[in-house]
Amino acid sequence: MSHFNDDQHDEWEDWGPSKSQLKRDAEALQTMGEEIVDLKPSELEKIPLDEELADAVSLAHKLKPKKNEAYRRHLQFIGRLMRSRDVEPIAEALSIIKNRHATANARQHRLEQWRERLIDEGDVAINELLGQFHELDRQKLRQLLRSVQKEREHNKPPVAYRELFQYLRSEIEDLL
Repeated sequence: MSHFNDDQHDEWEDWGPSKSQLKRDAEALQTMGEEIVDLKPSELEKIPLDEELADAVSLAHKLKPKKNEAYRRHLQFIGRLMRSRDVEPIAEALSIIKNRHATANARQHRLEQWRERLIDEGDVAINELLGQFHELDRQKLRQLLRSVQKEREHNKPPVAYRELFQYLRSEIEDLL
């Protein structure tokens, strides 16, 4: 035989999120607000902010270099403003911007890896690269590689090294 009433048990289940969960949610919104404040102006235009939130972000830009405590409190205020809004569109826009950065970084790393492979492996890497990207000029690649090797032999500044990267970026970056 049970000593408690089932109606009481149901009351306990309706208490909602715990105080700790509410605090974690508030901190997450404050962090999102800080990420918004850290965006470049061109990226900030892509975030769907209402007028009040946009004004708060603008004020945060003014506070940021000055007083740390005022900036910290203002970030809390932005987090508080975000609690009363639908943050899903804002989170999606932030995610798109972050992924764009990650994609650009990954593309840059792949270009750097190709440059290093070309320098280390020579014709073998050139043939493999031309197999994937037919629009590249074999003669220009070989010329740039010879220039890179001469620079390294004579301890000169890496002008051709950079030029090789620029050539790869201009020709195949969009295809990676």
